[in-house]
Amino acid sequence: MIYNLLEGIKTFILKSVVSYARLRIITTSLFVIGTLAFTINSSAQDPTSPQNFTLQQCVDYALNNQPLVRQSLIGVSVAKTTNAINLSGWLPQVGGNINYVHYFELPTAIVIPASGEPTPEKTGVSNTFIPQLSATQVIFQPSLLYAANTAHLYVNQAKQAVDSSKIGIVSSVSKAFYNLLLTLQEIDILKADTAELIRNYNDAYHQYVGGIVDATDYEQALITLNNTKIQLKQSIENVTPQYAVLKQLMGFPPKDQFNVVYDTATMMKEIQLDTTEQLQYEKRIEYQELQTSRALQHQLTNYYKFSFLPSLSGFYTYNYEYENNEASALFQTAYPNSLIGLTLNLPIFTGLSRIENIHRSKLQEHILDWSEVALKSEIYTQYTTALANYNSDLYNLNTLRENKAMAEKVYVVVSLQYKQGIVPYLNVITAQSNLIASEIGYTNALFQLLSSKIDLEQAMGDIRY
Repeated sequence: MIYNLLEGIKTFILKSVVSYARLRIITTSLFVIGTLAFTINSSAQDPTSPQNFTLQQCVDYALNNQPLVRQSLIGVSVAKTTNAINLSGWLPQVGGNINYVHYFELPTAIVIPASGEPTPEKTGVSNTFIPQLSATQVIFQPSLLYAANTAHLYVNQAKQAVDSSKIGIVSSVSKAFYNLLLTLQEIDILKADTAELIRNYNDAYHQYVGGIVDATDYEQALITLNNTKIQLKQSIENVTPQYAVLKQLMGFPPKDQFNVVYDTATMMKEIQLDTTEQLQYEKRIEYQELQTSRALQHQLTNYYKFSFLPSLSGFYTYNYEYENNEASALFQTAYPNSLIGLTLNLPIFTGLSRIENIHRSKLQEHILDWSEVALKSEIYTQYTTALANYNSDLYNLNTLRENKAMAEKVYVVVSLQYKQGIVPYLNVITAQSNLIASEIGYTNALFQLLSSKIDLEQAMGDIRY
């Protein structure tokens, strides 16, 4: 009868411990498989005015406020304004000037009268005042043709710079966000483990006081507890600088505070990525920028070719001339005149500079051809590296998930065996250390996989913004 009673108590204890283990597995797995969103404040935050930012909200804020993005957006306006300046030469150029001339001695002209004897005579008047209005209109000019052909390319180049900065911001903000979440999750894990280590230490100490175990059991428990406290302290201290990094990347005011939040169910869905998708170089912003540079260089080559062509422009001039020998009577009579005409400027020989410019521009086109070869090789290397890292991190995550589940079961069983006097307390310490390591390792693997996914998307040109 006593034996049956002891067996019943043993069964009850075993079921209780197993139930506790299942509860622990469920609670620690909520972070990676549940739908519960968590919010954790840093120690430096002001609780009176918290702002909750998801990853998408952090990215959106960065795209609207990050200085590099704002600068690149201004660059588009600069490109458009520069084009307007370069193309203004197609419009009429109107100007005016005023000339006032006073002769101390009038110029001399040689006049040949009917008699045939050259006679020097003074010409002109002592005072001349001529307001002049002139206008020119370019009809054809190689430099203006080049400006017209490249205007859209320069705007496109500026827009691609915006896209490049946005892609970099999305990648950097996402990684910083995941890095911060990793630290916050480690803090949660270490807090839970510290609480349990304190209970284990208290149990070991009371057993030592009761004469059941020797001093080494609770001393080993204290060593493990202190090591975990050190890890917890380090993680807590890392939160503030990691928030600072995220703020910097977002363009967020350094003195303002916010909290990061995330739906874990959504995060688990975002882990998956189609690794069968083929690499397309054309989707990379660096490749697109290179193609724009090639188009600009080709237009420059054409410009040097067109520089052999003449420039043609029309002009109109109107003079309202005042002339008189007496300065006081200068404005009594006006002698207006006007003219219109065409100017044709034909470059005949410029010291072979145009030919050499064409040759140099073609060489620069060849350099860009080799730059494309090098860029494709670099993109392929980035892609294969990112794909290998993603596949490796995905495998690590699945393996460490199994390790964490087994570590939890082992810890429960070893704890029960220790309470029954089957194994020494060192086994409990080892099992608990393995459990802490597996929990943190699994969390690290999760966020490392998310970062690897960002790298792979960037390598494939699939980052959206």
